[in-house]
Amino acid sequence: MNITAAIKRITQLTKGDFAIWMVVILLSLFSMAVIYSATGTLAYQKKGGHTEFYLFKQLLFVFVGFLIIYFCHLVDYRYYSRLAQILWLASIPLLLYTLIFGSDVNDAKRWITLPIINTSFQTSDLAKIALIMFLARQLSKKQEEIKEFKKAFVPILISVIVICLLIFPANLSTSAVLFMTSVIIMFIGRINLKYIFLLILCGIILLTASIFIVKNLPNDMVRKMGRVATWKSRLENKFADNSSDDKTASYQNDQAKIAIATGGIFGKGPGRSTQRNFLPNPYADFVYATIIEEYGLIGAFIVIALYLFLLYRTIKIGMKSPRAFGALLAIGLSFSLVIQAFINMAVAVNIFPVTGLPLPLVSMGGTSLWFTCFAFGCILSVSRNIDENEEELTKADEQNEKIRIPSK
Repeated sequence: MNITAAIKRITQLTKGDFAIWMVVILLSLFSMAVIYSATGTLAYQKKGGHTEFYLFKQLLFVFVGFLIIYFCHLVDYRYYSRLAQILWLASIPLLLYTLIFGSDVNDAKRWITLPIINTSFQTSDLAKIALIMFLARQLSKKQEEIKEFKKAFVPILISVIVICLLIFPANLSTSAVLFMTSVIIMFIGRINLKYIFLLILCGIILLTASIFIVKNLPNDMVRKMGRVATWKSRLENKFADNSSDDKTASYQNDQAKIAIATGGIFGKGPGRSTQRNFLPNPYADFVYATIIEEYGLIGAFIVIALYLFLLYRTIKIGMKSPRAFGALLAIGLSFSLVIQAFINMAVAVNIFPVTGLPLPLVSMGGTSLWFTCFAFGCILSVSRNIDENEEELTKADEQNEKIRIPSK
């Protein structure tokens, strides 16, 4: 089988927006190249110098992720509306269980371990997708009464607050991203603008008050409050005067700045990063700094362009979708991924404080990568449905045209 025939066969098997498939493939290739380079030190520390270990591990994760995308995109997206109810309800006890019995890492209980396969995952990853799907369902069901406060806004707001508050204590950044995404979905879903502006204002006031309180709490009290100590440390590191010898200056941000500064326009080249030996998590939280060091500003802009292109293509899919649920589902999941990506990149270039959010499809990971792939599968499912409807309409038009042509 030649290359052309192979491509044609793959195209027949994979439905949906071809451009989004290409975004997934290109980001995955970036992931492979950067992780192979960035995990060198980790491999010598934990795997006796077998540098291929983490590459093959990531390759396995990506392979399973592509299977998830493939099978999810074959499912009619309308079934995800029914699944949304189950996932949203299941997320609440899972998040509560995680807060009480979850694995404690850096004073944050985010992970639970699955008993049979012995794999840990963040329940917030599941809750994030569940809430977006549930919001899309609720908004699509309430379009006839969407401007009403009690019948539409209050029930939708409650579903958002419940999930965001349960995520908040252990994962402030994910909770904030999810809240922003929810507001965007509500805006697209035609919720009354005055309610949305009021919600944004309340969110800003709450966030500002939280930052003020955390920054001014006595250190002795903060140490007893677990995760709050981490939040205060990150805020102080972010707003410290880095021109002085302030001991609170962030080591992570300093190393990321060095990686970015030495990358230049074209970068040092694949596998030639030096800051990977000093930068904490150069394959996860700060993977974007590693990309800039090795591939320069050109590589950095390519990654940004891929996420923006994903958002553009998804908005086009939403505009073509014949059903409100499909449009809200695709656009909501896309905004969630892109906002997370830009926050991760903003942290790497020292615009935002350290958050711990991975770069979707690029950072090393297992279950977080699979949940991202599930989101892509849902988006492609909506796209596939649109393509099939257009094909049916085209065939119907052709058939009608044949009927109208008089026979000789």
